[in-house]
Amino acid sequence: MAISTIDAKLLQKMFLAGAKNLESKKEWINDLNVFPVPDGDTGTNMTLTIMSAAKEVNAIENPDMATLAKAISSGSLRGARGNSGVILSQLFRGFTKEIANVTEINTDILAAAMERAAETAYKAVMKPKEGTILTVARGAAEKAIQMAEQTDDLEEMIREVILHAEYVLSQTPEMLPVLKEAGVVDSGGQGLVEVLHGAFDAFLGKELDFEIIPQGTVSPLLNKVKGYALDNVDIKFGYCTEFIIMLEKEFDLDKEIKFKGFLESIGDSIVCVTDDDIVKVHVHTNDPGLAIQKALTFGALSRMKIDNMREEHHQMVIEQADLRAAEEAEAKSQHEVLEVKEVPIGPKKDFGFVTIVAGEGLSEIFKGLGVDYVIEGGQTMNPSTEDILNAAEKINADTIFVLPNNKNIILAAEQASQIIENKKIIVVPSNTVPQGIAAMINFEFSKNVEDNKAAMIDGMITVKSGQITYAVRDTSIDGIEIKCDDIMAIGDSGLLTVGQDIKITVIDALNKLVDEDSELISLYYGCDITEEDAEALKGEVEALYPDIDIELQSGGQPIYYYILSVE
Repeated sequence: MAISTIDAKLLQKMFLAGAKNLESKKEWINDLNVFPVPDGDTGTNMTLTIMSAAKEVNAIENPDMATLAKAISSGSLRGARGNSGVILSQLFRGFTKEIANVTEINTDILAAAMERAAETAYKAVMKPKEGTILTVARGAAEKAIQMAEQTDDLEEMIREVILHAEYVLSQTPEMLPVLKEAGVVDSGGQGLVEVLHGAFDAFLGKELDFEIIPQGTVSPLLNKVKGYALDNVDIKFGYCTEFIIMLEKEFDLDKEIKFKGFLESIGDSIVCVTDDDIVKVHVHTNDPGLAIQKALTFGALSRMKIDNMREEHHQMVIEQADLRAAEEAEAKSQHEVLEVKEVPIGPKKDFGFVTIVAGEGLSEIFKGLGVDYVIEGGQTMNPSTEDILNAAEKINADTIFVLPNNKNIILAAEQASQIIENKKIIVVPSNTVPQGIAAMINFEFSKNVEDNKAAMIDGMITVKSGQITYAVRDTSIDGIEIKCDDIMAIGDSGLLTVGQDIKITVIDALNKLVDEDSELISLYYGCDITEEDAEALKGEVEALYPDIDIELQSGGQPIYYYILSVE
């Protein structure tokens, strides 16, 4: 029997099922990252975005279209992370605008909602690029419009829409040469297809788990038990580190024992399980890089995951404090109404600054330049739109400059600027840490907002950046063959060079960045580089460029051995 309408209750199930299906595929989607760096995060960003909305959708006991639309739109907009997450939130925003005022969805309304979703997402991106999630969304919408003219059967329509979305996804490598060269389809498009698959399963009435566990409320570190003294927990080792070793070298019992001994020397909570040609590793440590580097001597790594347990603990303490405050307030007179708002700290000033960066050293550098609030993040840890909004609210200024320092965070920052109510957010579109530093250096309190933004952007243009990391798989980019574990230098516009040695790769990258006008080279070394090795590299760079000033600073950043800046 044909199904011709979707009511609010069914739509709620479809949305939750789409979210759960995306969550189950997030690691696979992460692996579709074009650059073989250890920070592919499209699946993670899209999952965190949709789960932010799913948490609100799941809380609605008796849904109607209006409340569902508001929950989906508001939750995803505030929870959006990374470019893929922001685009997904814009797709939901357009879709929900079309359904908010109806009681049921038929083929015509579904087609109109999908068309509006694609249009809204395209408008949100300054320079839309084909071969991405946008193309898949538009292809699905076009098929929906076509099917709405042919049938009233939603099952037939949705099935054909998904088949066409999969076809468009398969064609993304033909639209973006970089995808074809890397041998992958677009990761964001794949994520959207997984949402559609999950939603369709719910539509068909398949037995599914619709329970949504709010992101961040259940921690592997602590069980939140009422009355438990979270603030007394002493976390000796701060990073929960997990990965799988794809064995390429012998890993017999003797080597396994020695490897476990090494892990015990740098941390605790060790799990090391060998299964044929893979090894599953879990360790709590203060230096994840040491565990990763040791593991790389046995083979390539996959399913890498590093969680900051101190940050999780801090959040749990806050949540417990909130719980205690709520209990105390409830104990007071039922007629007493309390309203608690976070009050910005410090004296009122004209301008405030928020930046996003990973690494204690880099954080201190930005604070020294006048930044009020540093959000820990960047590659592997893209903050959400709400994270940026919350940071802005903590600063006692009406105008807040935000420096993302990562091209994958700019859209989330811009989205924050559009939905903030009582302040003004100015996004300075820094793509790298060196650009963010240059922007802050060029700020002058005597200038107005527009002149300062222009000056900051002009300052960014004078900087060339490079980031040194390692490859997590074999691939080819810009005609350059890359092998797993190769050292890569990534510049502002793509791959600079590939090598097998960190120092040699840094010098080769600098040779490509330095020109006759260069006056300053800054080297920011990461948490996996010793000060002694960094000083040795600085000496070699000084010898190569005697007429250029060389600065060396500890950035403390994960994943990237060095961040290079040439001005």
